[in-house]
Amino acid sequence: MKVTLNWLKDYVDFDLTADDLSHRLTMVGLEVDAMERLGEGLDSVIVARLADVQQHPDADRLTICKVETGSVTQQVVCGAQNHKTGDLVALAQVGTVLPGNFKIKKSKIRGQESCGMLCSVSELGLADESDGILILPPGLPLGQPVFKALGLKDVMYEIGLTPNRSDCLSIVGVAREISAMVGATLQLPEPVITESDSLVTQKTSVTIEDADLCPRYAARLIENVKIGPSPEWLARRLESVGMRSINNVVDITNFVMMELGQPLHAFDFNLLREHRIQVRRAHDGDQFTTLDGQIRTLMESDLVICDGVGPVALAGIMGGGNSEISPETTDILLESAYFKPSTIRRTGKRLGLHTESSHRFERGTDVDMVPLALDRAAALIAVLADGAIARGVIDVYPEVLTRRLVTITASRTSQVLGLEVDADDIRNKLNSIDLKCKLLIDRRDGAISVEIPNFRPDLEREIDLIEEVARLIGYDHIPVTMPASTLTCQQLPGHLSLERQVRECMVHAGYAEVINYSFFNPECLDKIRLSAEDLRRQNVQILNPLTEEQGSMRTTLVPSLLENAVRNQAYRSEDLALFELRPVFQPEDGAELPRESLRLTAVLCGRREPQGWAQSAEKADFFDMKGVVEQLLTQLRISNVSWQAEHDESFYHPGKSCAVYQGARLLGTLGELHPEVLHDFDLGQSAILCDLDVEALIELSCATVKFQPLSRFPDVQRDSAFLVDADVPAQRALAVLGQVKINDLESIELFDVYCGEGVPAGKKSLAIRACYRAMDRTLTDELIQNLHGKLIKAMEKELGAELR
Repeated sequence: MKVTLNWLKDYVDFDLTADDLSHRLTMVGLEVDAMERLGEGLDSVIVARLADVQQHPDADRLTICKVETGSVTQQVVCGAQNHKTGDLVALAQVGTVLPGNFKIKKSKIRGQESCGMLCSVSELGLADESDGILILPPGLPLGQPVFKALGLKDVMYEIGLTPNRSDCLSIVGVAREISAMVGATLQLPEPVITESDSLVTQKTSVTIEDADLCPRYAARLIENVKIGPSPEWLARRLESVGMRSINNVVDITNFVMMELGQPLHAFDFNLLREHRIQVRRAHDGDQFTTLDGQIRTLMESDLVICDGVGPVALAGIMGGGNSEISPETTDILLESAYFKPSTIRRTGKRLGLHTESSHRFERGTDVDMVPLALDRAAALIAVLADGAIARGVIDVYPEVLTRRLVTITASRTSQVLGLEVDADDIRNKLNSIDLKCKLLIDRRDGAISVEIPNFRPDLEREIDLIEEVARLIGYDHIPVTMPASTLTCQQLPGHLSLERQVRECMVHAGYAEVINYSFFNPECLDKIRLSAEDLRRQNVQILNPLTEEQGSMRTTLVPSLLENAVRNQAYRSEDLALFELRPVFQPEDGAELPRESLRLTAVLCGRREPQGWAQSAEKADFFDMKGVVEQLLTQLRISNVSWQAEHDESFYHPGKSCAVYQGARLLGTLGELHPEVLHDFDLGQSAILCDLDVEALIELSCATVKFQPLSRFPDVQRDSAFLVDADVPAQRALAVLGQVKINDLESIELFDVYCGEGVPAGKKSLAIRACYRAMDRTLTDELIQNLHGKLIKAMEKELGAELR
């Protein structure tokens, strides 16, 4: 928001310097992002008269001007064509530095001497563009600085407003803040309306079909206007805040919008079909051409201003080309309205339209400012465009918007701000910004009931009012104190701690974690060969999916992780160890929400070790993944685990996978991926996958570690090799040995499996190592022989094993 010092002084009397005002505005929350001193350093641009204007002898587009400054007459070569003898102009003398660091020097142009430059408004920094040089009004004293002679010496502030401060999107709004700072009275304009005999209600009407989107709409009819250029003071005032002058009527609507914060729109009344206004929702598919010449396709959610036939303006955003003010306009219908902010914001965002008008409406304007702004603009048009204001005003306001009441207490304010503030101080501060306050005498905590005006839609709660008090006191006057606080150490809940252990275990094993969306395309379940009866094909549908490929909640992590592997391999990253630890969602009959369970899925492919001259080139295999799972189970202190080849998962290679159980509880599966799955995912090499039920792991994890004393006596190891049937799994042999009750047996390990020469057909050799140790004595060979004999007998009896 741009404001100028001189414009602010029209509404509040203060004597702050430009720098002081900048600081004070920032300290009340209106941060000044930039400050520009208009006309600073340009005192050498003076008022001069063209004593003589002649055509340049060697250039068709140049003129040679004799310029009188009041003390000397000098020659200047000019490239503009809009001047004549006798005009007053702005002469930049030799040595002047114009905006843009352009220094004026004495020079020769096409052989003719030029001592200075005749300036345009853009060259003086008063506008972005201009046609020709600046022609000054007659009567100005020669030799006087132009900015002083025109009263243009000013200071422009650019204020960075937060979206909630729509009340300061006007000169009056900022002036209200200054009046509170300096204790002066805010002086609002008081328009004087002189009406003609023509009755407005006999010539036009206004109908609001959706009062929720447009609570108030007011209009005045002004006849016999003369469209023309604006007077200098109006054009300069708009240009000082970065707005371009168009014509007197449009400039007045922009001036009032900047002054009061209420956007206005002027319609060519004679272009309104049936000479009436309807405010309604648009029809889906309607085509409408806005003032910028663009054809807009409307939707039912858009609010439009219509005449008797169709749209003539996008409400609160931009007018239409079919009712635009033109030099031929004689009668205008002036609109002042209040629109629902969310409607304007939605339409503007959808169409990509952002205007000064929509910028204010979508943040919230003041519904009570509607009639004042309308009368202010009508009065100016009557004076500056010679218009006749029709008698009466149309003001459709079906349901008056009530003002909010909020209570603030002195005790709470003092507590939040850290300084003592009594009820009288609060009341005085809030009254200074036009908030009506009433002390609640029946309460002892200094409570005040505050009526919130409609120009402050951001004030909703007590804390908002406390912030207002803080602003008005000044942030620089609030004492700085260090907050007092205590630190408490809280342990993670058990399941979260175990989840973190699982994640850290996988990272320590060299796996990288991936995080995918919790959505997937159910068609990917075909790629992992799930049967039609598999429960994981029942999924939760998303009502508003991000994409069609993410229309359901995941019931398994496998497809997403394999897609991650494929994507990495496409970037030539072929040695992969990835895992994902995320929930899956399974719908349950009769339940409102799906069952959410945590799963761990990991994939391993490529080399076992990073490529290098000292590293092995062997590929990772099933046992690498099995080792990681064993390490994880050990970390979680889950024992008595069995590995069984039989399982129901269809995405593994037959004979190269297994399921993990503790007793009858399934913990997960792991194995090499099925060749068809590799083909369907376009995975160019074999891969090993594991899919674990983390909920089961957490449930079975032993939270405590029991200390076992160390024996100070030596251990004794005995190795034995057994011939067993080839179809007997090693897990079965270890289970048989584990059932033998021997107190001094410390551990049993399988260290070799052999089939080949020296082993009969249909048999295999299992080599085990038994470790014996006692806590209270050294074991003798005779005792160890007896103990080991029990293991041999158990193998012979249960499995028909033979000792090699």
